[in-house]
Amino acid sequence: MNASMAGGLTCFVTMTFFIGLTGYTTALVAQHLGARQKNECAKATAQAFIIAMAAYPLILLARPLIHMAFAKSGIPSDQLALQTRYFDILIYGTLFTLFRTCLSSFFSGIGRTRIVMMASLTAMVVNVAMNYVLIFGKLGLPALGIQGAAYGTITGGVFGLIVLATVYFGPTIRREFLVMRALRFDCRIMGQLLTFGYPAGIEMFLNLVAFNGLILAFHAHSPVTATAVTIMFNWDMVAFVPLIGLEIAVMSLVGRYMGAQQPDIAHRATMSGLKSGWAYSACILMLFVFLPEQLVALFEPRLFDTVFAQATPMAVRMIRIASLYLMIDAVILVFSGALRGAGDTFWAMCVSVGLHWFLVAILSVLLYGLKLSPETTWFALVLVFLTFSSLFYLRYRSGKWRHIHVVHSEIE
Repeated sequence: MNASMAGGLTCFVTMTFFIGLTGYTTALVAQHLGARQKNECAKATAQAFIIAMAAYPLILLARPLIHMAFAKSGIPSDQLALQTRYFDILIYGTLFTLFRTCLSSFFSGIGRTRIVMMASLTAMVVNVAMNYVLIFGKLGLPALGIQGAAYGTITGGVFGLIVLATVYFGPTIRREFLVMRALRFDCRIMGQLLTFGYPAGIEMFLNLVAFNGLILAFHAHSPVTATAVTIMFNWDMVAFVPLIGLEIAVMSLVGRYMGAQQPDIAHRATMSGLKSGWAYSACILMLFVFLPEQLVALFEPRLFDTVFAQATPMAVRMIRIASLYLMIDAVILVFSGALRGAGDTFWAMCVSVGLHWFLVAILSVLLYGLKLSPETTWFALVLVFLTFSSLFYLRYRSGKWRHIHVVHSEIE
């Protein structure tokens, strides 16, 4: 479990700059759609495809560097061997993830998010089914263990990509957005994507590197700490990922209304997103506060395990501490999505990256310098996170985002 989290997250880190960069296609497509420039939407997606294809060999070249980082991380050898094996398989499937990001961003940008949901649902179902078959050796196949988990993840991603590509190149979208005609390099739109997307790419990369550093630092502390942190962050991701979807929705709506030169409606969309985020986060908060023992128990192995038994009370306390920032998560992501949708990407990058690397520094000092407990260290990180959250609200409230122009509108 610990190896799959560390290995999988590290593989994701290698893609983050390009996912952030191509993911800005959502805002770019939304702004062109709002400006009544449908023919430009598929062109923006085509530029994202070009970036993805150029990125793939660069990601593969990073593999030896990751091996060196793993070797110097201080992680126990048993976990290290498994997470390296898991990472080495996943990295070859990164191209499918990049292509999925391009197409998902297009559909999010035009507001057809059900297609994205169906693709993700397909990927998840196939992933779970393939994991069951390949990890445990069902249907006459050999038990591959963690290697089977990696193959299952890649297979699920391919099926998700097939769903998106089938709709994108289908007759309806192909005719409405002139998809086939757009499959070429466009210097002007590539310039827009690079200019406004590179801060999002840098932000995502540096943030995930910092987050991965947090995970590896906790994992190097002890197997018990690694297990508790892995369980806690697995549930944290359950709480966090739907808010990412909300951030994308806000970014799409704000981008569309800014392209249509309607910042007041963009503001209303942002406020609606904030209310939705708070409603969702309140439900998760109840689970984290009142049912952490049951959440941790879902990870309990069939046979008694000493490390898991020792990690259980720590994981329970960490989940309860995580409940403190759930509502604030919604604030940060909604206002961050609004700022990005309007084109205010550089400021968002600077503040977000500064926060994440400050957390890494705090963790190093408290956990390894002052030798504080993992729970106390985690509590301190949460407090720092809460303090930084006000910056996104203040930036949004300043109204500077209302005066940014990403595309030239044809609306009089």
